[in-house]
Amino acid sequence: MSTLLIALGVGALYLVVYHTYGRFLARRIFKLRDDVEAPSVALNDDKDFVPTDKFVVFGHHFTSIAGTGPIVGPAIAVIWGWVPALLWVLFGSVLLGAVHDFGSLVVSMRNRGQTVGEISGRVLNPRIRFLFLLILFLALTIVLAIFGLVIAVVFKTYPGAIFPCLVQIPLAVAIGVWLHRKGIGLMVPSLIALALMYLSVVFGDREGWIHSFNMTLAAWPVAHWVALLLAYSYIASVLPVWSLLQPRDFINSLQLITALALVVVGLVVAAFVGGSPIGDSELRPSLDIAAPAFRAGVAGAPVMFPFLFITIACGAISGFHCLVSSGTSSKQLRCETDAQFVGFGSMLLEGFLATLVILACVAGLGLGIQGAGGEVLLGEAAYAARYESWAAAGGLAAKVGAFVDGAANFLKALGLAPQFAVALMGVLVASFAATTLDTACRLQRYVVQELASTFVAKDGEGKAALSGNPLSWLTDKHGATIFAVILAFWVAAIPPQGMDWTWGNVGKGGLILWPMFGATNQLLGGLAFLVIAFWMWRRRLPVWFVAIPTIFMLVMPAWAMGYQLFTEGGWLAEETKNWPLIFIAVATLALEVWMVAEAILCWPRARGVLEEALEPLPRRGSQVDGGRSC
Repeated sequence: MSTLLIALGVGALYLVVYHTYGRFLARRIFKLRDDVEAPSVALNDDKDFVPTDKFVVFGHHFTSIAGTGPIVGPAIAVIWGWVPALLWVLFGSVLLGAVHDFGSLVVSMRNRGQTVGEISGRVLNPRIRFLFLLILFLALTIVLAIFGLVIAVVFKTYPGAIFPCLVQIPLAVAIGVWLHRKGIGLMVPSLIALALMYLSVVFGDREGWIHSFNMTLAAWPVAHWVALLLAYSYIASVLPVWSLLQPRDFINSLQLITALALVVVGLVVAAFVGGSPIGDSELRPSLDIAAPAFRAGVAGAPVMFPFLFITIACGAISGFHCLVSSGTSSKQLRCETDAQFVGFGSMLLEGFLATLVILACVAGLGLGIQGAGGEVLLGEAAYAARYESWAAAGGLAAKVGAFVDGAANFLKALGLAPQFAVALMGVLVASFAATTLDTACRLQRYVVQELASTFVAKDGEGKAALSGNPLSWLTDKHGATIFAVILAFWVAAIPPQGMDWTWGNVGKGGLILWPMFGATNQLLGGLAFLVIAFWMWRRRLPVWFVAIPTIFMLVMPAWAMGYQLFTEGGWLAEETKNWPLIFIAVATLALEVWMVAEAILCWPRARGVLEEALEPLPRRGSQVDGGRSC
């Protein structure tokens, strides 16, 4: 029963926090108003800036920020015990993550939908803008290079997820085009698309053309998947948001929330009557936490501090979220007061997802998994089989597999067929990863355009002008996106260190830089907090609730990178050095120190002094949606 009480208690806590702390921030601190014209209305271009219902934006935002982060991070962090992982998810998501996402969204909406990187140039100084954009560029390059591999691994491990994930793309395009022309809601057609996806999961487990399709594509080399997924990301990131991004993410959000609801119901059933019967017996194993509360001295594992706070990223706080908040969501919300629901609410839901992941790994696994010899392992033996050492739990397939098997055990307690339960969880993981991939590509396009515009002359309207400057083509959305995709594929194509140049290893190059992702991602969170703090400081708004998180999220990533670089057994001490990884780590640390030094010098002079205002918008003959946002 303790597992069930944790799940219900965390869910209740998040509801209370949303209606208390979230409402306090929205009304008393940020003072959100529904009579302020949102960027989506003021700059409506029917492509990136599109006034959209808050539930549709919530679907996009939640699926984009979640990715595999709240699954992979907690699934490996429980190796140090379930209590530290759960406490960091709870306190991190409420006091840091939700504030970070909400604040990034509000600050962006108050600055015409600009990204936090662009805003930093005005609230701090232009040098910090350039440094911030460089860090964003490095972080997003790692995301694009690695997530194609992540999805390929998920598809190879769970072939039943392939067709459902692919079929939602044409369904989403058809729904998007139809709804854009007819102007009706997304709910009914999305529910139909969801039903078709689930039917494809059912029939994909049986002999037939869907099953054959899945098995054929599961045999593809990783390089094929990386190239295909990056090509898809290019198309998705240049299309208008209403044509693919919004309907696909809304379908995905329904699918993901439905899957999470099934997991919760399965957890309730397992708590009262036990898991699925083992073998031919009617014995149902009891649901108990099989993992130790605290665990020290794990073979091969780094120290808990600071690596717990780097390993668990999206489930507590993630810098990538500030890019989604300020890069896409702020350009779609049609009403400023919707920011609490999308920014604050999405992060709390992600914290709940991370909690379920923890429970699936420390209790769900104990309901029964297959051991190396084919025997069924229960309880502590099942946990030990997956978390005996850091190496055993560290591989991508092992991380994802711990959650999928544990969550599938909850579904099997409901009487669902084992293959269907596993395939359904595979679809959930692959869908999260896919939405993150193409959203990251769109965000990288914005970053490349902003960086290139620094070196390109502006036209009469303040926009980058196409000229003989070779960087001018990077200010165009197609040029910037093509550059981002080609660079990501080039990084991915390089075989990881120690691997030969073979076709089977091409596409795994993202693993070269993957050890940097956690620290770089968390550093972005600290830098976003820095921008939020300066924006509020200039307006004499209270900054107490962002000051400590800012310092914490600047110190922890730097500590982790320094530990990985300079300690005995670190990257610099390795006999065969990974120079690209070392170079980017040192460069990132140097950029952080530079930015923090600039911020410290700027802080005393910024109190109550507003930054330079944005250029006035050109007058329009008529407004698409009228003067009000909502």
